[in-house]
Amino acid sequence: MSSTRLRIAVVFGGRSSEHSISCISASGVMSALDPEKYEVLAIGITTDGRWVIVDSALDFSLSGSTLPKVPDVGECAALSPDPVQVLHQLGHIDVVFPVLHGPWGEDGTVQGLLELAGLPYVGSGVLASAAGMDKVTMKVLLAHAGLPVGAFIGITNRQWDADPSACLARAAALGLPAFVKPARAGSSRGISKVKVLAELSDAIEDARTHDPRVIVEAAVAAGREIECGVLVLADAQVSASRCAEIVVGGAHEFYDFDAKYLEDSAELIVPAPLEPAVEAQIQALAIDAFEALGCEGLARVDFFIGADGEVLINEVNTMPGFTPISMFPRMWQASGVSYSEVLDALIADALRRGTGLR
Repeated sequence: MSSTRLRIAVVFGGRSSEHSISCISASGVMSALDPEKYEVLAIGITTDGRWVIVDSALDFSLSGSTLPKVPDVGECAALSPDPVQVLHQLGHIDVVFPVLHGPWGEDGTVQGLLELAGLPYVGSGVLASAAGMDKVTMKVLLAHAGLPVGAFIGITNRQWDADPSACLARAAALGLPAFVKPARAGSSRGISKVKVLAELSDAIEDARTHDPRVIVEAAVAAGREIECGVLVLADAQVSASRCAEIVVGGAHEFYDFDAKYLEDSAELIVPAPLEPAVEAQIQALAIDAFEALGCEGLARVDFFIGADGEVLINEVNTMPGFTPISMFPRMWQASGVSYSEVLDALIADALRRGTGLR
């Protein structure tokens, strides 16, 4: 093998409720990184926050209904904000690939640590990662940029503790049905579809078990769920993929955690059956959303198309699911860019950007 291989530190796991999904994504990334081009250093973060070096050959893929997790054994691999200490403890690292989902990973916290350590990394920086993680802030920024988002309200911990009745009145004013979500969680954890007012308070309390900051969104009548990938390619051009559609079946009324990961109850259609003009509109909006939040590297932008044909941006995911069968790589595969080529583009972009103000 060539001695000029890039050394890639793949960081995964973490303390969020998406720990296992991060492991599954990282397993896909590590297995697809070309060993002729890259040397992989696998760094797992346990559920209680311990950073350990793990064997990159370990299988962290989903096996039936058993969710993988980072083993709480191994040599400590905690990153330091001191670049000299990083070099001393872990050796030279060319690029960090933080395959982390949810708080304490996808939300700008790890990105800030990598900036301090002077380590180039895949994906968005501190601000865009934090904004993309917080659905309330994200929607405020997108709406301010003139992009179409649905009706929503945010409920902070302080507001709920001070006057829950006022919070319930604001939420009810959106109309029913409505979706209640943790503002800073992913993988559809803690989400409820509320059809009657009597369910609203319990739904908010359930979301608060995942995050004290809650978002309530008006449902889109007869909405189609559409996704589009955004990727910075080798020429630094921001490009949008072919779109995909999610059609939920079985007993699921929306694309919840079980439908996503544990049951074969959702049809993922790639590319989505859209009129060319509609797909072009969604692709343009995906890039606009990417730019409005100041994203870098990659994102998956999720949309609804209402019964009246109106296109609304639902959310921007700065580190989408990354298994070979996840929607992000599948959409790029349908666009003529293979899984390994996506990884190559992301690593090249991280090296090109470096760290610091840019």
